[in-house]
Amino acid sequence: MSIEKRIALDAQLSLSRLVFGAWRLLDTPEHPDAQTVARLVGTAVDLGLTSFDHADIYGDHGVEAAFGAGLAAWKGKRENIQLITKCDIMLVSQNRPDNWITHYNTSAAHIAASVERSLANLDTDYLDLLLLHRPDPLMHADETARGLENMVRSGKVRAVGVSNFTPSQIDLLASRLPFPIVTNQIEHSVLETSALYDGRLDHAQRLRYTPMIWSPLGGGALFTGEGEREDRVRKALAKAADAHGTGDISAVAIAWLLRHPARLIPVLGTMKPERLAQLTKALDIELDRQHWFAILEASEGREVP
Repeated sequence: MSIEKRIALDAQLSLSRLVFGAWRLLDTPEHPDAQTVARLVGTAVDLGLTSFDHADIYGDHGVEAAFGAGLAAWKGKRENIQLITKCDIMLVSQNRPDNWITHYNTSAAHIAASVERSLANLDTDYLDLLLLHRPDPLMHADETARGLENMVRSGKVRAVGVSNFTPSQIDLLASRLPFPIVTNQIEHSVLETSALYDGRLDHAQRLRYTPMIWSPLGGGALFTGEGEREDRVRKALAKAADAHGTGDISAVAIAWLLRHPARLIPVLGTMKPERLAQLTKALDIELDRQHWFAILEASEGREVP
């Protein structure tokens, strides 16, 4: 079973199997300039990571604009990459002075305004994929669907998805849309396995949409965690790495995700070119079934029942 290097989300849109996650772009004290970002984009594309994941709130609402400046300096073609962003989380921030409490907004007006801002920030005419970032308890399904449909019909958005939604929340929104929801971006890793049991991955397989995965390495806890669970998982990953001829347990942890039949798309959060290169080695690891279960057993601290 060879690992697909690209995944088609619908007839018009495909993503690279590993996605560049821009969340931490501004995490360093010295924010990268446009040329630095342009080089990072070029490195990612050269490694096969042509899809770039954003959200309007990342970097206190600053990542999209910083990335857009880098895109303007990049020498590649816009049609060769895929830009993904999210909206609906309303943070308390000096950059959003009207927000005095964190909340969600899935109104049609907010979706339209957020898309316009993201287009300007990213210096592009269209978004390949727009996600609703979190479930909104006040989501009016008809209105939210109308807002998403307006964006697609206008050509400003190519496809829509969600993030952190339950199966029933996806079903509700999908019931009002004339086109499919193409992804649900969820947390899943060798240290966060609940999606295997709570129906989210089953739902994806049943409806044949492709989940994207955030925090695929457990937010770094896989390497820094000092608990018994982390130690067990690292040992299981090391054993699998040795069996599959690689010395990088992080690549094996990504390969563990790629082994799932729902055809998961991990979003990589590193800003280091050398780490991106290491993680892409996961695409060459066809993890066997027994090592996959050994890693699961180590994570959960019990034998498979």
